Formats: sequence, structure tokens, C-alpha cells
Amino acid sequence: MKATKIVGIVSIVAGIVMIIAGALVWGTVSSQLKAENITVPADSTFMGGAYAGKQVAGPLSAYAQADIINTHALAGADGKTYAELGALAREAKEAGDEAAAEEYTAQRTTAMNGSFLRASLFTSVVSYGVAALVIGLGFLFGLIGWALTTIKTVGTTPVADRV
Repeated sequence: MKATKIVGIVSIVAGIVMIIAGALVWGTVSSQLKAENITVPADSTFMGGAYAGKQVAGPLSAYAQADIINTHALAGADGKTYAELGALAREAKEAGDEAAAEEYTAQRTTAMNGSFLRASLFTSVVSYGVAALVIGLGFLFGLIGWALTTIKTVGTTPVADRV
């Protein structure tokens, strides 16, 4: 068997493996998100609110949920970020205002939890992207492999090279 055919067959097999692996990752991430029973809140504005009220089960609904978590976390922290709230809590504590320091610390905890949830959801979104990439590359590997197996050779020189 000629090297071109061997490389073609190996490419086809690699493509099939990549497509299966990508599909398994996509399915696993989807099932894990569905198992969490997360519903995108009604006030979601991502893509014009298209995912409001829907279960988080795919890349766009996960992104919509992460987006609204950020909105809610900022609202609960008067528009301040985790880092800003830490500085405000320190300043209040140094100034002797324990009530303000506790309030900023509570808001900071809310911001931190929101940040952790968003990071988890964005990890899912990235996983979907990687799975799609692997599936696409698997398809291309398969096509390239198929093309390589169809090259006709005469002697030792491929016909396409003799033109």
C-alpha cells in the first residue's frame, strides 16, 4: 500500500475519533448543565432576552446566564467590583466604621460568588467552543484523508503531479 493511502486512512480514522470525542464533550457539558436545573432569569437581556426563562443547556444559554449573573452581582454591590469593595472595606475599617466595613464585606462576598459562578459558566462556554473546534477539525481530517485515498498513482509518481 502506498504511503499516500496509508496517510489518508490514518487521517480518516483520526477524523472519526476527533468527531466522536468532540461530540462526547459537547454532550457531557450539556448534560451536566441540564442537571443543575438553572433557568435564565426573566430579566436577561442577552440577544434581546432570547434566553430569558429557558434552561441553561448550551453555549448561548450559559453565556446568557453568566451575563445576567454579572448584572445582578453589580446591582447587589452598588456597581462596584470585588476589588473595589475590598478597598472600600479596608478604608472603612481603618476609619473605624465597622458597620460600613461589614456591609462592604457582605457585598464583596456576593460579588465573589457571582464571579465564581460566571467563571464556571464561561468554562462551559469555552468547552463548547473547543468541542466544536475538534468536531470541525475531525471533519476536515476526514475529508483530507478521503482525498488522499482517492489519488491515483502510476508507478511512483501521483498523476496530479505529472500534469
